[in-house]
Amino acid sequence: MKSIHQPSRESVAKNARTRRDFLGTAGALAATSVGAGSWLAGSGVVHAGSSLSSRAETVIGEMYESLTENQRAAVCKSFNDPLRKQVNANWHVVKANIGSDFYSKSQQYMALEIVKQLTSESGHETILKQTEYDDGGLGSYSVAWFGKPGDSSFEWMLTGRHLTLRADGNTQKKTVFGGPIVYGHGQESSPEDNLFYFQTQKVNRVFAALDPEQRKKALLATDIPDESDVLVQARDFYAGLSVSQLSDDQRQLVNEALTSILGVYREEDAAEAKQILDEVGGLNSLNLQFYANDDLLSDGVWDMWRIVGQRATIHFRGAPHVHAFIHIQG
Repeated sequence: MKSIHQPSRESVAKNARTRRDFLGTAGALAATSVGAGSWLAGSGVVHAGSSLSSRAETVIGEMYESLTENQRAAVCKSFNDPLRKQVNANWHVVKANIGSDFYSKSQQYMALEIVKQLTSESGHETILKQTEYDDGGLGSYSVAWFGKPGDSSFEWMLTGRHLTLRADGNTQKKTVFGGPIVYGHGQESSPEDNLFYFQTQKVNRVFAALDPEQRKKALLATDIPDESDVLVQARDFYAGLSVSQLSDDQRQLVNEALTSILGVYREEDAAEAKQILDEVGGLNSLNLQFYANDDLLSDGVWDMWRIVGQRATIHFRGAPHVHAFIHIQG
């Protein structure tokens, strides 16, 4: 089962903007069409977080009910199974792939529909391109249920190369997505050719707007932390530049960057992220970290960056092969 959205390496390279051109062009690739407006200003979502009646969770429940006993034995686990807490950029939570004959055609369709409902329109297109490029399409990925849909605690998880998606029907309070998610892209040619380079562009636009003293704080002369350090950790001190020290115009650029990053996913999850951060000061609770040791093209555009705080870790390693993680939890 392959996606029809595979981009050729030549077409991706042809359409990529140069890094320096972007930094001199205000508004370029604005949120990559992930929706107009500001994440912090609100998106019109009445409630924060998904629910058991959200479209994705509804299909998750329907697919669960369609499983045979043999299928459930292979892909359904207890909510407390340690696999639910595993975080990795390339793994399979179960052996059965979506596109295999383990699933019926209708079940395969439901799995693809869940992914569609967990993402925005443009985010879904990007995910399809990434999975096609990295592993032949979503049919090569696997899904599992932890607990039963409708119970007080449950979670659905999709895993595979450079992608982990989760949905929990908001049964895990103050936990966006139900836990940490993973995204990435396996292309190796140059940083601007990866499918998530638009996020690096947005974050570097913030850096370009900083004054020399702010840049000194934001730019760390170290390697980006190991991927074992991608979960939220409440600390007394975070390295980097606090967003609280920025001007209103600079904070707006941070806002645009977060809008772009979270805009890949459904609005309920972005709304829940906003609510969780608002409880500790919103944007001002975050620190910006840029890592100087890996300026891949020696052009002052930072390919390794993090946005961190007491309730959020957004980790982006564009080397140029991308591994990225989002964990937002109260």
